[in-house]
Amino acid sequence: MPSIDIIIAVTGGVAAFKAASLTSALVQKDYSVQAVMTESAQRFLGPATLMALTGRPVATELFDPSMPLGAHIELARDSKVLCVAPATANFLCNAANGQADDLLSTLYLCFTGPVIVAPAMNVEMWNQPSVQRNVEQLRSDGVHFVDPQEGWLSCRQKGMGRMADPETIVAAIEEHLK
Repeated sequence: MPSIDIIIAVTGGVAAFKAASLTSALVQKDYSVQAVMTESAQRFLGPATLMALTGRPVATELFDPSMPLGAHIELARDSKVLCVAPATANFLCNAANGQADDLLSTLYLCFTGPVIVAPAMNVEMWNQPSVQRNVEQLRSDGVHFVDPQEGWLSCRQKGMGRMADPETIVAAIEEHLK
């Protein structure tokens, strides 16, 4: 498998649509990008979109016959940065607790390079003590956060939880590629 600069991992939330803009911006800067999508992410954004933007098949399955060592192992070995955008409360919980039950969670546990997460969720979810404990655990584990912003949320209210703009995430990724 050829070397990949960045894995963009998309989890299931309304902000998944921003992953297309993020991916496009990175590809336009000549980075090689591999998309990974959770099952829930595919309910918000079609894999065909990210496949067209990256020029690569989107990784969605833990058991992919084209990757005999396992998709999580091969992708982790061949990539420089893992960026989870959007990162749901479910992903944050799985990552903070070492849960490995799908492609993304096993990839996260195999990945030894910089990990950047851009959380996105409802303001009440973001403010939950359990979510904030998971965020603090991940920060202490060395995960880099592009914190959510305050703004209009898909739940029709304003508050903290809106995923950072793609340009802000691109800047964070580029810092870790230096």
